Amino acid sequence: MSLASALGLGGKKVRYAMVGLGDITQSAMLPGVKHTGNSEVTALVSGDAEKLAKVGDAYGVEGRYRYDQFDALIASGTIDAIYIGTPNWRHAEFAVPALNAGIHVLCEKPLEVSAEQARAILAAEKAGKAKLMTAYRLHFEPATLDAIRRIRAGELGDVLAFTSCFGQMLDPANHRAHHGIEAGPLFDMGAYPINAIRYLFGAEPVEVVSAVGTRHPEAGFGDLDDTITVTLRLPGDRFAQFVVSYYLNGVETLTIAGTKGSITLNPAYTFGKSLEQIRTIGQDTEHQVFKATDQFGGEMKYFSDCILEDRTPEPDGEEGLADILVIEAVVKALKSGGPVAVEPLARSRRIDPDAQEQRLSPVSPPETVNADSPTR
Repeated sequence: MSLASALGLGGKKVRYAMVGLGDITQSAMLPGVKHTGNSEVTALVSGDAEKLAKVGDAYGVEGRYRYDQFDALIASGTIDAIYIGTPNWRHAEFAVPALNAGIHVLCEKPLEVSAEQARAILAAEKAGKAKLMTAYRLHFEPATLDAIRRIRAGELGDVLAFTSCFGQMLDPANHRAHHGIEAGPLFDMGAYPINAIRYLFGAEPVEVVSAVGTRHPEAGFGDLDDTITVTLRLPGDRFAQFVVSYYLNGVETLTIAGTKGSITLNPAYTFGKSLEQIRTIGQDTEHQVFKATDQFGGEMKYFSDCILEDRTPEPDGEEGLADILVIEAVVKALKSGGPVAVEPLARSRRIDPDAQEQRLSPVSPPETVNADSPTR
């Protein structure tokens, strides 16, 4: 018997609750659901009654729950899965009880704000025998998959260096500017270059060589580091550097370089528009623009396929844990001012770019996506 039959789904769509109705849920994930073909929204969860009414009316969703009614939602029998788009530090709060109850979870990155909380989510996944996926949308983006494929084919030779600059000018009134480091650029944006480092090198960072946080008084963020610069060491004396910032004009570029060539993605992390590559092999340079796809609809379609076909999703929960281990080491390095070893994690599972590309959303991004907000 297939999992779809066991769940009583048959040919029906996977029923989702949207937990957290912030910008990313409203501007990207909800519009993307219509592109999945195998998913539907049957419930909304928010601490804001006005949002519940507005979004519920806009999408015709009758199931509306406050955060403190989440247990009732789990017991309602009206959902098969949840999408978590709450602030980072509230992911485990909803993921753990859902997974324990056998409800599948698609959780935004970072998976949580500590390895302890991330492991609690993984333990609940095992206990409830439900499926967990970390919402790394770039695992379903064609320019990213093409870069991985070219590196694995040896086009760049021995890959030795990575550099990335990722910044946005954040309004000091934004809620992310008022919750310390866990809402700052390291946790909010750092998962993008860290995850890219890991999937492009196909290896885990072993050491934070250095980490420096900067507070520009004119940025208006008080005691928050608005710009953070990090250098990582990977096995084989390979190095990766990145900058994340709430006080830079919008920028999102990365370069991965080897002994035969390099690939630059610019833009590298955004959604709602095309990503572009500049490839240099030897002395020859080529520029390619990749078709924009609905990254959010694509990842939900894929996760729903995993539920219906009883497959383990990639990126899974451990992929989210791996990035948290690097982020925790960066936090320690910021405090100590010296190098910090990254807790080892034997991560053997990597993206299969050919398999993922077959499941890309063939449609353009939703018109309502705000392409000026690249995070999440």
